[in-house]
Amino acid sequence: MAIIFACDEIVPMIPAENELLDGPTEGLSHAEQLQFLNGDIAFNDDVFSSATGLGPKFVATSCGSCHAGDGKGHPFTTLTRFGQTLPNTTPDLSIGGPQLQNRAIPGFEPEKLPDGVPFMNFTPPAVTGLGFLAALTDQQILENVDSLDQDGDGISGVPNFITPPEYFQEKWYHQPVNGKIIGRFGKKASAINLLQQTVGAYNQDMGITSTFEPVDPSSHLTVDPEVSDQTVRDVVFYLRTLKAPIQRSEDAADVLNGKQLFSQSQCTACHIAEWTTPESDIEALSNKTFYPYTDLLLHDMGPGLDDGATEGSAETYEWRTPPLWGLGLSPNSQGGSYFLMHDGRAKNISEAILLHGGEAENSKNQFTTLSEADKADVIAFLESL
Repeated sequence: MAIIFACDEIVPMIPAENELLDGPTEGLSHAEQLQFLNGDIAFNDDVFSSATGLGPKFVATSCGSCHAGDGKGHPFTTLTRFGQTLPNTTPDLSIGGPQLQNRAIPGFEPEKLPDGVPFMNFTPPAVTGLGFLAALTDQQILENVDSLDQDGDGISGVPNFITPPEYFQEKWYHQPVNGKIIGRFGKKASAINLLQQTVGAYNQDMGITSTFEPVDPSSHLTVDPEVSDQTVRDVVFYLRTLKAPIQRSEDAADVLNGKQLFSQSQCTACHIAEWTTPESDIEALSNKTFYPYTDLLLHDMGPGLDDGATEGSAETYEWRTPPLWGLGLSPNSQGGSYFLMHDGRAKNISEAILLHGGEAENSKNQFTTLSEADKADVIAFLESL
C-alpha cells in the first residue's frame, strides 16, 4: 500500500483539456485524424538542419520552436519585418526584406537590419483555433467594416486587401476587390489563408523552399523544394483542425462581471465575441459557433503603436485585432510570463490595455476609470479566455 501511495504522489496530474492549447477539434474522421497527426509531427517534431535545407540564413529551425505547445512565442523568437513603409507599395527586397534572418548556419553571416530603416517586431502568435477563423467568409468579415465610422462609435475597422500569390486558389467564400483578397492572418492581416501563412513561414522563418515559395530568401535564386507539398498540406490541415481554446471559470462571479464591463467599455466593438462558420470542406468546422474575440480587421491603434513599417494595404499605425481566446494560457508558452501586444512589449494584461490608443482610446479610458476591484474582474475575465 505504501508503494502504491508513493506512486500516486509522484505521478504527474494530466492537465485538464481547458488548460491546453494543443489537440484536435472534435468530430474529425479517422482519415482526418491521421492527417492531423502527420501535420502535428511536421509542425512540432521536424527540426531542420543545413543537411535538410535550413537557411543558410534563418530565424528558427522548426515551426514548434516559435509556437511551443501551439501557444504564443517568446521574445527570443521575435520576427523582424521591414522594407515597406507605405501601404499598397512593394517591399524593397534590395535591402533584405521583408523579414530579417538573424541567425545563420556555420560559414554564413546572419542578416543585419539596415541603418535607419523602419521595422516591426512580431511575437509569434498562438495557432489554435485558426481553422475556425479561416472558415469564415469574406462577407462575414466585411459586415463589420465601418471605414467612415458612420455609426459614430469611434471605431472604423478596415480589411487589409492583399495581392494573392500565384499559387492562390480562389474559393467560394472569397470576395475579390480589384483583384485583391482580404487578409486575415498575421499581425497586419497580411496572409489570406493558412497555406500562404505556412509557406511564408517555411520560407522566411527557416529558409525552406517549397513549390509554392521556390525562391531562397538568402540567394534570391529559385531552388529545388526542401519541403514536400504533402508535408505543407499536412501542416495546413493541422492548423485548420487545431481545437479552439476552451474558456475556464466562465461562471465565476468575477469573470461574469469582468465580461460585462469588457462589453460596456466598448472593447467588443473590435474584439467581437461570437462567430458562426458556414459549411466547410471539413465537416467538423461546419456551422460551428465559436468565441475568438476578434473582428479580423485593421484598426488605428494610435501613434504609440506606429512602428513606421507596414504590410499590404495597412497603414503603419493599423493593426489587426488579435483574437483573445487562449490569452490566459499565454504564459505557459512564454516562460511563465506575459509578452503581449504585437511585439511583446506589454508584460501583463493591464499594461497591454493601457498601450491601446487611436480607435481604442475611449475603451482604454473607460478601463482606467474603473475601481480596482472592477479592473481585477476585467483581468479575471480575460485570463479565463
